[in-house]
Amino acid sequence: MLLSCRQIQKSFGAVPVLRDGWFQLEEKEKAAVVGINGAGKTTLLRILTGETPADSGSVTLAKGIRPGVLSQHQGLAEDCGIYEEAAKAKAGLFRMEEELATLEKEIAEAASAAPDALLDRYSRLRHEFELQGGYAARSEITGVLKGLGFSEDRFLQRCGSLSGGEKTRVALSKLLLTRPELILLDEPTNHLDIGSVVWLEGFLRDYPGAVIVVSHDRYFLDRFVTKVIEVENGSVTMYSGNYSVYAEKKRQAREVQLHHYLDQQKEIRRQEESIARLKSFNREKSIKRAESKEKALGKLQRLERPQEVRDAMRFSLDPHVISGERVLAVRGLSKRFGSKQLFEDLSFEIRRGERCALIGDNGTGKTSLLRIVNGLLSPESGEIVTGAKVAIGYYDQEQQLLTESNTLFEELREAYPSLTDTQVRGTLAAFLFTGDDVFKTVSVLSGGERARLSLAKLILSPCNFLILDEPTNHLDMTSREILEQALSSYTGTVFYVSHDRYFINRTATRILELEHGVLTSYQGDYDDYLEDKARRTDLASAPQKIREAAVSTSEQRRRAAKEEQAEKSRLRTRIRRLEEELEKKEAESALVDREMADPDVAGDYTRLLPLTQRSEALKQEIAALFAEWESLQE
Repeated sequence: MLLSCRQIQKSFGAVPVLRDGWFQLEEKEKAAVVGINGAGKTTLLRILTGETPADSGSVTLAKGIRPGVLSQHQGLAEDCGIYEEAAKAKAGLFRMEEELATLEKEIAEAASAAPDALLDRYSRLRHEFELQGGYAARSEITGVLKGLGFSEDRFLQRCGSLSGGEKTRVALSKLLLTRPELILLDEPTNHLDIGSVVWLEGFLRDYPGAVIVVSHDRYFLDRFVTKVIEVENGSVTMYSGNYSVYAEKKRQAREVQLHHYLDQQKEIRRQEESIARLKSFNREKSIKRAESKEKALGKLQRLERPQEVRDAMRFSLDPHVISGERVLAVRGLSKRFGSKQLFEDLSFEIRRGERCALIGDNGTGKTSLLRIVNGLLSPESGEIVTGAKVAIGYYDQEQQLLTESNTLFEELREAYPSLTDTQVRGTLAAFLFTGDDVFKTVSVLSGGERARLSLAKLILSPCNFLILDEPTNHLDMTSREILEQALSSYTGTVFYVSHDRYFINRTATRILELEHGVLTSYQGDYDDYLEDKARRTDLASAPQKIREAAVSTSEQRRRAAKEEQAEKSRLRTRIRRLEEELEKKEAESALVDREMADPDVAGDYTRLLPLTQRSEALKQEIAALFAEWESLQE
């Protein structure tokens, strides 16, 4: 066992953050810590590193284990170049290399008279140098920096001139290069583009040590973690498997908890009714029995209601005005900043109902392209034409137009006075603002909460063409799922930039990749994009004659393939929605069947008849949904 965490308790003031936290980590295991914002994930990580003391409990590391921690505030030397700073992680090897060079010089000068002790020292040091990968150290530094998005022409750039995100990437490169037995990472993908995230997940998957990572990137977690540690309402629960396995186990566990809770509530109501009846008899014997039942009920350990299953918060979004079939046409677009040409002669169209994801490495011009389309930035050349009745709504993390003194309820009420109180509360609830949350003022909201509120306002707007720049930034997993549900049900058109591959996979019907100034279109979701890109890459590397034949065939089938990809995407979306509908219907059917099995109900015809009718109707609906699902699967 590499790490053991037992009975961890932590409170801040009177607020408990962690209670009875327990989990363990074996050698080479890769674990994710998940939970909503504010659940205590970072606190747990700080307790593991010793940065924050626990109120009680213990954290035990195996003997000799060196944990490596990514801190976004690691001190980087401002006057050091990027490569020089990263190379500090291998300082011990480079000192060893210098000593080897000195020993070689001494041996050469002594020639055949070199002392045995000198030769032994050289032999042992060289063996240790090889064992620690000394001869590959420089290429390893280069590989890690390139993997994290630094090209070689930037290796000499001073750290003092870097942005906060770039400094975090340099700090991450130093941590990975030290190769500790245990790596602890807090949101390592926040400042990485898709290419760098793909490189990092491969690095961590193959890493010989253990890893604990806090992340909201579900696709990233699916690719390499073998264990999920969930922090929820102060409890710490351990699950085996990647994120998708955890999500399914969590769904099943929540269903069981809900059934137990409902069963207990039914029993409590039955006991309370029995107590009330006994008291109504107003006899000494019946009153004593009532008091006895009350004592037993008072000692009952009552179950907490599990958090509502988020499927219940699905809602449909329809623009007030339907746009024309062609929503956006971009022709011959070019943009440069100083001597740097971002792109030249870009042309593409977006049709009504499409959800287009714009992807590409950092610095390729994705945000600039969105801002040009939205009229916030001028191009060097080109034409942008919006279709008939197109109304644009733009979301940018840096441009959230919120009134600080308003409550959340007032913020939506002022923006959309025609909405009823129920509609305002329903929309806020859909974006996870429930109960007294709606009376919070905007000024006290966290970054993630402000993002959710801004997105709720935008989704409710009369716009029919949403342009979103990194909409999932600062959102936890629950909030991302809510946004996915909202966009998936949105009947307007969406054009967005995102590095969240799971989000793209759930929402995109088409992907535009901006790479080296060239825009390439792929039909379907992110998995379709990977498959199609791999096919195109294989085709491009084929011998010339084979390539010519394949291109000829591909040209003949291009239209059919494009239509097939679009149809596959539509089928996947429909299948997902059928599965979600089936889950809801089956859960409702199970509840109805349990209620019918209640002896009190079974003997009451007036209560049993509507339940029987509903049960039959649900079974027919489930059969019809399953038949359609089976047909689409084939």
